[in-house]
Amino acid sequence: MSGVVVDTNVAVVANGHHEAAGPECVRACIAALIETRQQLVLVDDGFRIFTEYRRLLRHSGQPGVGDAFFKWLWDNQGNPERCLQIAITPVDRNESDFAEFPTDAELAKFDAADRKFVAVALASGLSPTVLNASDTGWWIFRGPLDRNGVFIKFLCPDLMHP
Repeated sequence: MSGVVVDTNVAVVANGHHEAAGPECVRACIAALIETRQQLVLVDDGFRIFTEYRRLLRHSGQPGVGDAFFKWLWDNQGNPERCLQIAITPVDRNESDFAEFPTDAELAKFDAADRKFVAVALASGLSPTVLNASDTGWWIFRGPLDRNGVFIKFLCPDLMHP
């Protein structure tokens, strides 16, 4: 079973809440979230990822596929065959940077809000895929991320180009 880290934007797009995401992009996100149920989803042990999901998704699992993913993950967070909580170490009071995040100078301007996903991917030791739908920051930094062992799957490549 392979590991996967899911950026929140994938679930948001799957719910149809991104203006620029066309039907093909939404379908790709829906398919990816359904596929994650056969994989090991990785989150952090400090509930930072869950907190972000909770801000943008409905815990009831309704009405969108992104909401259903969040409910499924919440219900399976204690099942080590479906979800692993990975320990990451904040290095600042705002928890916007982590010891597990690469010290690569080319990543100095990588979005602080997304560093938790990178830290989880690297700290897991599983070489998981990070799913991204609409955040161009992942695209901009794809070279340095890849070089540092972070593997990204761009579900909506059309959104990566202005």
